[in-house]
Amino acid sequence: MALITSQPKHPLLNQITTVHCAIPRLNRTVIGLGSFTNNVKTIKVCNFDSNPRKFSLQNHNFITYKNNKKPITIAEQEQEQGPLRNQRRILLSDVVVERERNVLFGRKWNSLDVGTAGVVLAMHVLSLFAPFQFNFHALCVALSLYVVTGLFGITLSFHRNLSHRSFKLPKWLEYTFAYCGVLALQGNPIDWVSTHRYHHQFCDSERDPHSPTEGFWFSHMSWLFDTNSIIERCGETNNVGDLEKQSFYRFIRSSYIVHPLALGALLYAIGGFPFLVWGMGVRIVWVYHITWLVNSACHVWGNQAWNTKDLSRNNWWVALLAFGEGWHNNHHAFEYSARHGLEWWQLDMTWYVVRFLQAIGLATHVKLPSQSHKQKLAFNE
Repeated sequence: MALITSQPKHPLLNQITTVHCAIPRLNRTVIGLGSFTNNVKTIKVCNFDSNPRKFSLQNHNFITYKNNKKPITIAEQEQEQGPLRNQRRILLSDVVVERERNVLFGRKWNSLDVGTAGVVLAMHVLSLFAPFQFNFHALCVALSLYVVTGLFGITLSFHRNLSHRSFKLPKWLEYTFAYCGVLALQGNPIDWVSTHRYHHQFCDSERDPHSPTEGFWFSHMSWLFDTNSIIERCGETNNVGDLEKQSFYRFIRSSYIVHPLALGALLYAIGGFPFLVWGMGVRIVWVYHITWLVNSACHVWGNQAWNTKDLSRNNWWVALLAFGEGWHNNHHAFEYSARHGLEWWQLDMTWYVVRFLQAIGLATHVKLPSQSHKQKLAFNE
């Protein structure tokens, strides 16, 4: 759920800026920026492991909690404390934008920022040709790759398997699903996972890479275009040691941009420009915005079933589009859980795939929330 990747190690790829939202390594030279070692204060963070845990958040001034009960709405807060100054609510939501950031103007862009924005813009421009290049086979290609890269790649692999270790897969299958995620053009697994783990660690605080308290569009996509802010907030990328020690993920990181380009070339060779437009442009933009809606809409609109002390919401329509990722408050409450749709009526396509893999013996150590953990996070009415 991010967009900017660290500099490729291969010398032939050093001039290519790739898309994902990553945090460049502080001890390495990043494209156009030099070394960050002497410029950024290292921030001590907890290394990731598979045990469920919550990090305490110090900056929850965006919302108020009383006696571990449901959060006070902004209207109630205004009644008690008077009108909130220099703040505004997001449309149809009680979420307040406290420190709105304008990423697009009034600052100096570095080469990583420009490269990321350029790729995102190029995919959107390519998708504009869709009405003029439509055919049934091209549509089928786009829908098929939506499932392969969105469901198998992003939600099942990058998110639930790699970021949270909600279940285990045989390495050949883990790597296959991870490769599907690479073709979503959201970055290599190491960088994607690192940013997402930081989101959970600093959720909706001033150190969150993408919180709507800095603006809806900032949380949706514009945060991707300010790479310096991620480094300043989160510090050194030392929360993905479990992936960095595996040669497969190091190889994908160093050769990342080659793989989506190869897919684009293959689609063009098979079906010409219509396949390129629909299989790359339309499909990538579609999966982009569905992924980004989890960051934005699912922290703005919906309901909270659990006392997570953040802005995460359960949003049914995002869940439909994002293969179950929209049950976001459930996820923030039990981030280790392989199942996000905890109620029978909460559609969760990713969980159904995990459950199928478990039934045939491919998915093991599948984690689900215990009843005692649910009781601990339930609101006290």
